This record gives sequence, structure tokens and C-alpha cells, in this order.
Amino acid sequence: MSEKVKIGIIICDRYKSCAGGKCFRSIKERVGAFDIYKDKDVELVGYTSCGGCPGGNIEYAPEELKKNGAEVIHFATGMVVGYPPCPYIKEFKNFIETKYGLKVVVGTHPIPEKYYLTHTKLETWKDAEWDELLKPTLKEKEIRLAYD
Repeated sequence: MSEKVKIGIIICDRYKSCAGGKCFRSIKERVGAFDIYKDKDVELVGYTSCGGCPGGNIEYAPEELKKNGAEVIHFATGMVVGYPPCPYIKEFKNFIETKYGLKVVVGTHPIPEKYYLTHTKLETWKDAEWDELLKPTLKEKEIRLAYD
């Protein structure tokens, strides 16, 4: 049996009714931000929203996720592909890593091509700070198209 990693997913509150299909599919396929777990079993221990701007649930949800065994928190890809992208993402990541000692990965499923094209036209992600934030989910065109 391979090593197991327990994760929690936090989504943007704008998408709180999202059923999580792309996130769960990408866990199963080990693509997008989940490609780091290619040789591991993944157990999802919680799935919740940030609570809406400015992220009221960010103060409390990670504690519950950690009690459920979460070792890593993933911010759903919607936090970077929604328009506008989450303006608090860096602060949320720093807060959770500092207060709860949990690793935070920005992203879940691969960025769909339609969002990539829109944000490219809008130059949303042109600043260098986005390079690191998008790295886990900005994959080659073939994968982006598969998640459109």
C-alpha cells in the first residue's frame, strides 16, 4: 500500500453550490495540483467555502479540517480562475500555514482552457506573483481542454 495524504479543499464562496466534479475528477486522475500525489493515496477529509469576502471561514475551517486529519489544504482552482481572482489568496495561504502549520496548495483541477484564454486577454495573470500561484494548475493545452 502506498503512503496516504489527507487533504481538505476550500472553495471560493461564489461557488459554494459547486458539486466539486472537476476537483474530484482531478483527484482521481492525479492531474492539476493533485499531480504531486501520483504515488500516494489521497483521502479528502473536508470540503467547504471560504465563507465569502473577506474569508470569515478561513479563521475556523482549517482547524476542523486539521482535526479531521488534513495535512494539506488545497484552495480550489475557482479561487484563481473566477473573475476577479480571489484578492486575499496570498493572505489566506500565509494565515493557514502560520496559524495551523498546514501546507497550502493553490489549486485543485487544471485550469480550463476557456478561463486561460479569458484571463490571458484580460492580462489578469501578467504579474510575476501569479506565476507561483498558477504553477500547480496551469498545465499544457491538452489537459486544459480536457477540463473545459
